[in-house]
Amino acid sequence: MTDTSSDLIAEMGELRDSATGVTGVVVSAVDGLLIAADTGDRADGECLSALAAAVLGLAHRAGAATGRDRPRWSAACYGDGYLVVRPVGDMGVLTLLGGTDMDLARLEGECERSVRRIDRLLTGPRTTAAHH
Repeated sequence: MTDTSSDLIAEMGELRDSATGVTGVVVSAVDGLLIAADTGDRADGECLSALAAAVLGLAHRAGAATGRDRPRWSAACYGDGYLVVRPVGDMGVLTLLGGTDMDLARLEGECERSVRRIDRLLTGPRTTAAHH
């Protein structure tokens, strides 16, 4: 495991634990490839990564067709919770699963620091963990 991978997993856990109502976190590349998932048994990370990339792609296209700028996030509300997809820089996609207690109005502020950190982890130089 690389230092970057451990840092990414730690950041995902911190985001899940600190943002109101978040029960799962998936980080993927914009092409839909899974980078890391922390969803327990609630979702297939690989499938969710591909679907989230498609959601983000559709949001980009819908925005362009209506003269909007880049989407900040896209959300789906279900009877038992939420699915939120947001870009992470130019290379990543963050997918958040949440219960009915997820507060969408607060979510953006609650996860902004983590999004910036995840972007740096995805785009920064790769380092290998030292073996002792």
